[in-house]
Amino acid sequence: MTTTATSTAGASHRAASSGGSAVARLIDGAIGTFERIPNTLIGFIARFSIAATFWNSGQTKVQGFVINLVSGEFKLGWPSLSDSALALFQDEYKLPFIPPELAAPMAATAEHLFPLLILIGLGTRFSALALLGMTLVIQVFVYPGAYATHGTWAAVLLYLLSRGPGRLSVDHWLATRHASGGR
Repeated sequence: MTTTATSTAGASHRAASSGGSAVARLIDGAIGTFERIPNTLIGFIARFSIAATFWNSGQTKVQGFVINLVSGEFKLGWPSLSDSALALFQDEYKLPFIPPELAAPMAATAEHLFPLLILIGLGTRFSALALLGMTLVIQVFVYPGAYATHGTWAAVLLYLLSRGPGRLSVDHWLATRHASGGR
């Protein structure tokens, strides 16, 4: 359902129940308030949260390079794949079709590149699609019992795919710049 359709449905519901009880009016007022939460705020929280999830996972796969905005830990050096990351792909993950020597650096790279792009809002939909594919692989081949966690990740990524990053993003800036003819 589109935003206009959602707003129209909410308005119809409120109009139909406006003659109802005080509880119904209170509920309708709350729904109206919730419907005014800006997409930009939701998009920013979604971007920050999912980027942090994948970035933190990627950080466990590299050594020599640490950036943690929340804890304030920074170690700027040339990143290299950690021995534990390769062992993880050899012993625990055991992906079919992809040798661990290839899967480990691919995952570490993806878990740094796509979250960074999502965080700044550049190529957000493409990056969300890439991480959604990664989530699907993890769900099917690595941790099939973790469907609640992966479902949450998928919901956030699907939101970003369908709604975009919001106004506080490079994507939005580029789109408005393109729409105005590059001025």
